Amino acid sequence: ESTGIRKIMKRLKPDKFEDIVALLALYRPGPLQSGMVDDFIKRKHGAKKIEYLHPLLEPILKSTYGVILYQEQVMQIAREISGYSLASADELRKAIGKKNPEILKEHRKKFVENAIVPKEKAKEIYDLIEKFGNYGFNKAHAISYAVITYQTLYLKAKYPKEFYSSYLSSELKSETKILRASVELNKKGIDLISPNINKSTDSFIISDEA
Repeated sequence: ESTGIRKIMKRLKPDKFEDIVALLALYRPGPLQSGMVDDFIKRKHGAKKIEYLHPLLEPILKSTYGVILYQEQVMQIAREISGYSLASADELRKAIGKKNPEILKEHRKKFVENAIVPKEKAKEIYDLIEKFGNYGFNKAHAISYAVITYQTLYLKAKYPKEFYSSYLSSELKSETKILRASVELNKKGIDLISPNINKSTDSFIISDEA
């Protein structure tokens, strides 16, 4: 709910669950500073052409509009192009994350030599992996966060009184979050009633339509 992620969300305009997953993977310092976020948004909305270095990459990168966004995509590319085993692909993923030049050099040689595409094209693909793989996020984590995000959005939209009573109760120590929630409640036409000695409990509760 931070200002930054809301701004990106408005630009991205998610229209499917996969976009929420991508949004959570994109909102990190690496992708934000590298221009990757702008590139992703332009591709989604047709302002920039979606291109693939090789047709074999399309099934792997289609859901992210041709951008390598997840660590799992790096592993899939290594397996598809150069026949990596799952264990070897995971070693490549780790090497990229740690930016180990010696191991990356070894993987470059292995990737190019075993590639089922021309060597020059394999070098281009490996360059792409090294460039964007460093920003890669774990997709399994992003999906887990996105499920919680989607459930939260659903409850907020369909059961606002229940949602806000729970949310406010969990944020009792944060005046800022309580103030923000009260503004949102006001916009939704839901009253936030002052404490009442006869009705109040130790947490926020629903009282009729308030």
